[in-house]
Amino acid sequence: MKKKLNLYILVAWALHVVSWLLPAVKAPDVEPVAGWKAFRLATCGVLPCEGIQFDTVYHAVFATVSVVTTLFFLGSPWIVLSGPRSVRQWSAWVAAGAFIFNTYWILIFGPQRSELAIGYYVWWFSFFPLAIGLFVSRDPIRQISVQAGRFQ
Repeated sequence: MKKKLNLYILVAWALHVVSWLLPAVKAPDVEPVAGWKAFRLATCGVLPCEGIQFDTVYHAVFATVSVVTTLFFLGSPWIVLSGPRSVRQWSAWVAAGAFIFNTYWILIFGPQRSELAIGYYVWWFSFFPLAIGLFVSRDPIRQISVQAGRFQ
C-alpha cells in the first residue's frame, strides 16, 4: 500500500533540514554554532567531548533527551513511509512531546536566551508540523457519504 505524504510532514522535514544549516546559537565574541554542531555539542552529555562539560548532571540528561528527540525526528521518514498505523499514532504523541520538551533550551538559557538563534527556533518548530502530520496520517482517510440524510 502506497502512503501519501501530507503537507505538514513535508514542511516539518524541510524545516528540520534547514535548521541543521542555520546558526542555532550566537554568543557574543564567539563564532555562531550551526545546528549540526549544536547537535554534536548536545551529545557531549553522553559522548566525551574535549573541553565541553555540563554544569550539572541534570543539564547533561536534558541535552541527551534532546538528542534522542532529534534522532527520533531523523527516523521519522521510516515511520511515515513504512510504519504501521499504531506506530504513527504513538509517534505523533512522541513528536508532540518532543516539541514541548525542547522548550527546555529556552528555559535553561534564561537571561541569555537571546543567544538562541534562528536555527534553534526552526529546529524546535519542526517538531510541531511533524506531530500534526503524524496525527493526521495515523487514521485511515474516512470517506463520508450521505445517503437518505445519514452519514455512513
